Amino acid sequence: MPIVFWVQHLIVKRHQVFTFVNTQIHRMEMDFYKELGKDVRFTEGLTGCLHCGTCTAICPAAEFYNYDPRIIAETVQTRDNEKIRELLSGNTIWYCGECMSCKTRCPRGNVPGEVINVLRKISQELGYHTESVEGRKQQDIMRGVGANILKIGYCVHPDTVDPKLHPEQGPIWAWYVEHIKEVAPRFGANYQGDGPGALRKIRQENLDEIRKIFEISGGIDLRNKVMENKE
Repeated sequence: MPIVFWVQHLIVKRHQVFTFVNTQIHRMEMDFYKELGKDVRFTEGLTGCLHCGTCTAICPAAEFYNYDPRIIAETVQTRDNEKIRELLSGNTIWYCGECMSCKTRCPRGNVPGEVINVLRKISQELGYHTESVEGRKQQDIMRGVGANILKIGYCVHPDTVDPKLHPEQGPIWAWYVEHIKEVAPRFGANYQGDGPGALRKIRQENLDEIRKIFEISGGIDLRNKVMENKE
């Protein structure tokens, strides 16, 4: 039995090494601008930045972080492979909250938020997200929100926000969770009930449909890549 286990372990490790090497070679040879262009969100999201800075002026994230969506659009527009690589492996692309305020204000119709979405996807697919602090947080999100969507049909649900694990929510949240069965109906919620209403129990057939959508759209594969790529 120990020999069988050792052989299986060796096969798994060998596969992981081959996968890692192939990914590294692929990353070194890739034309990132060309790869970005394969996604319709990029071709529609960047028509030509004129550096007016309107997107940065309206951006909520720019107020709190060392972050400038105009610089991201400008960097990608240069087609400089090394500079784009720095975006993929850095913290900057993860500061965007995807509010799309930039979309409503850009005089050229650019959407930096969409460009960032594509940058994030490539970063995750190639494992660059593991090279930055903000990028590595994607694994925590997958373990939390990502798992919640597939398991219970909610991104965030009171049952998944334990006051002991989230003391920042304060005493009111702890009280609400403790008394949720009595309190939730007063707000019109249908806590863990059948039928319509907030906080209702999502039927299994609906959960199966959600998983199918993730499988067909490639969401499951991307989730697995994010979780497989360790620091």
